[in-house]
Amino acid sequence: METMDWWEIALGIIAGLVVIYAVLLLALWMYARRHPETVSMRDALRLLPDVLRVLRRLVADQTVSRGVRIKLVLLLGYLLFPIDLVPDFLPVIGYADDVIILALVLRSVIRSAGPDALRRHWPGTPAGLAVVEKLAGLPRGT
Repeated sequence: METMDWWEIALGIIAGLVVIYAVLLLALWMYARRHPETVSMRDALRLLPDVLRVLRRLVADQTVSRGVRIKLVLLLGYLLFPIDLVPDFLPVIGYADDVIILALVLRSVIRSAGPDALRRHWPGTPAGLAVVEKLAGLPRGT
């Protein structure tokens, strides 16, 4: 009887994790549909080297609050970690989780650190900065 109870618990935990994962996928999909202004995957991949550089520079900037720097380190860890919430081999949504998480963290960071910190550390072109500002949800001309 004990073995049966153990399997029931294990199956319950697995079923719960599958449901949580499905809800997360649904939430990511709904977010992407509600926010069509979010940058396309092609633009995001093209900007990835500059985005990684600006994140690293913001982490090193002692004028940026510790909480913001911690968020950025966690984001860098997530982006560099080979295992994602949504596997990258899945069409469309595979990379969408990375872009959405990046956008959410950038919005939070810029809300705390200010858009000037992003502009001060941006290593790329003005056009690339405009795309990142769009991704971060900054209004045009700020």
